[in-house]
Amino acid sequence: MPEPERSRGVILQPVDEPAVFGDMIQEIEALGYSDLWCTDSSLHARNAYSYLTLAALRTERLGLGTAVTNPLTRHPAITAVAATTVDEISGGRFTLGIGVGDRPLLALGYAPGTLANLEAAMDVIRRLWRGETVEEATERMVLHDAHLRFPARDDLRIYVSASGPRTLELAGRIADGVLVLAGLFEDAARWAIECIDRGARAAGRPRPHVAFCAYGAIDDDEDQALLSARGIAAWFPQTAPVICELAGLDPAVVEAVRLSYQGGEFQEAAKAAALLPAEFVRQVALAGNAAQATERIRSVLAAGADSVQLFPLGLRRMETVRSFPGSWETALAQVAKEQEVPA
Repeated sequence: MPEPERSRGVILQPVDEPAVFGDMIQEIEALGYSDLWCTDSSLHARNAYSYLTLAALRTERLGLGTAVTNPLTRHPAITAVAATTVDEISGGRFTLGIGVGDRPLLALGYAPGTLANLEAAMDVIRRLWRGETVEEATERMVLHDAHLRFPARDDLRIYVSASGPRTLELAGRIADGVLVLAGLFEDAARWAIECIDRGARAAGRPRPHVAFCAYGAIDDDEDQALLSARGIAAWFPQTAPVICELAGLDPAVVEAVRLSYQGGEFQEAAKAAALLPAEFVRQVALAGNAAQATERIRSVLAAGADSVQLFPLGLRRMETVRSFPGSWETALAQVAKEQEVPA
């Protein structure tokens, strides 16, 4: 996947039939997006690597990646093979997105992994890609005389998904890029980037690519856009409470949402989401018209994000995909003007 600056991409769940998905990604490429990511979400959608293979065959230049897989549902060695296979089919366009995992793991009897699990998995995957023979024995992962028996590209990138401070710092320390889910308001974006910077400084390396994930809907029907975005907003009290604090969300509301939403994917959080004030939903997600989307995008770009990856939600996902480039270009122009240095 190219390493673009100030670029935009799309994250899709593989929920559509293959023919429909193929048409969608061809339109996404035609609209000028640089990246296409597929979620790897256990039983909640179709197989991510199969759909990324389909994307590799139906597009010519889109960067492709998982957003994200985890070190538990597949052995890291199997992930290494899957990643390098899609990379080879796509002509070198693949990036592995990985994280500790989220509530969909519960359906398989797993708790989310630890940061130690994640770091160990990334290390093993990179060593296999470099052609090393790996011996490893941890609680979650065993390899004996393990090595790839076909060539792999040793500079494949790994992006880490992150929301909390420790994961953001880990990503800054060892990842090639970070898929950040920390809301879309400037205070949270600056906080997240500072966490990443802290990890990078500790490792004595430059900051990795910072990609903010923008979940939600762009729609002139603002009530419908708000409804589409509420599910992801309910994710924050359960998984990223620090973002709720930065947004000034009432702690009593945070606790009520946590008690109401304790399992399943964020789309299954309708009851909990109804408890959240509209203003909070608009802070953490795209939940309005094009002008409102422009302000959300401007906020994260002004804070220092390198790219924004759109995760369209609701019944009119492709309408959001088509609307986003206009808001993106307007936001880019606004940030450029704000950052002009007087002569």
